Amino acid sequence: MTNVTWALVTGASSGIGAEFSRQLAQRGHNLILVARTKTAMMELADEIRSTHGREVEVICQDLTESQAALAVVDQVRRLGHDVDVLVNNAGFGTVGHFESIPADREHDEVMLNVVALTDLTKQFIPDMAARGRGSVINVASTAGFNPAAYFAVYSSTKAYVLNFSLSLWSEYQGRGVKVLAVAPGPVATPFFANSGIVRESLGPRATSPEFVVSKSLKALDRNRGYVVPGGGNFVMAHLMPRRPRRFIAKLSRKFTRPALRASGSRPL
Repeated sequence: MTNVTWALVTGASSGIGAEFSRQLAQRGHNLILVARTKTAMMELADEIRSTHGREVEVICQDLTESQAALAVVDQVRRLGHDVDVLVNNAGFGTVGHFESIPADREHDEVMLNVVALTDLTKQFIPDMAARGRGSVINVASTAGFNPAAYFAVYSSTKAYVLNFSLSLWSEYQGRGVKVLAVAPGPVATPFFANSGIVRESLGPRATSPEFVVSKSLKALDRNRGYVVPGGGNFVMAHLMPRRPRRFIAKLSRKFTRPALRASGSRPL
């Protein structure tokens, strides 16, 4: 009997999520695509079926809802599939003075970037551990390595993703479950338009989703724990010291002011 493996990818309708879906299909996985945008997912599903000959299921779900993970799990169980690879890619960011960003927007940001990611991992990783195999990929950001003025909520959620992922990576050593945090810098995806951030304000260079996903899957194969795709991004993520914390927090304003100006806000 053929050992059929299934990968579930959130935020699969575009960008990094869509590329994870393509490259995982190329590796032989069937796909469960999860996002809010059904039309885009259906188009991607058709592409994967025709190009790679894999089975593809589509789940339309808003992951900012409080019981979103349970709703996804319920639909996966109805389909009768075990999830062998979980890719928590869905997320967005906000930029601006903290008091000027709508509270409901940043509430949704935490629900998506932190709560949904945690809840989905909580639901699927026990079965992976019981089977003695499985992988969890959580998409963080280089913004998670240090405080980032004007990106307070976004950088904090990504710091959570980094620490959460590495904690689980350590915890599941020797149990057959791999956990990887992916911390890309700017990537050429709809993320910036969706988040109200002018990408060029963060520097002229942006990596491609294809590059990020390829590096991520290679790091997963080696059970690296985390990966920062791109040499320049790696250096920037690790060059800045972690201490003293107050100095680093103040210094961050120098690097984030361009994004603040581009968003239409005035630095104070």
